[in-house]
Amino acid sequence: MSVYWYALRSKPRKEEVVCRQLLNRNIEVYYPRLRVHPVNPRAKKIQPYFPGYLFVHVDVDALGLSYFQWMPHTLGLVCFGDEAAIVPDYLIAELKKRVKEIAEAGGEFFDGLKVGERVYILKGPFAGYEAIFDTRIPGTERVKVLLQLLSDQRQVPVELDISYLDRKKR
Repeated sequence: MSVYWYALRSKPRKEEVVCRQLLNRNIEVYYPRLRVHPVNPRAKKIQPYFPGYLFVHVDVDALGLSYFQWMPHTLGLVCFGDEAAIVPDYLIAELKKRVKEIAEAGGEFFDGLKVGERVYILKGPFAGYEAIFDTRIPGTERVKVLLQLLSDQRQVPVELDISYLDRKKR
């Protein structure tokens, strides 16, 4: 019995359905997702880290390639020729670690955002201003930024929804 990780392709926006199918069939699956901060408030707040892909931990020799090829909403395993491509265990472990780090930082927008980094305010009464990221307010989708108004030399702390911000390009 040789159980390995494999990348499974899904049809567009069907990753969640495929994940449930796999779990219902008692197949170990890793479906990395991240919290995102969409501009449209009705858009999904959780998005796949790799759109169109999930990872399955199975014995392909026992199940056969066609098992995944004919599963509803899937496009089969990622293969090279007639061989399913094995994803190394260490890569899955690193991927899990990275997704966890991003989630603990507060989502994709917060990933790598450092205190003192310049951001642009896109919406609200301060739209068009540049600010300095100060801190994330725990348990919310809000942040505190420092804003310099007019010719005043002091920086005023302002709380904003994260969706109001965009990173300043270097």
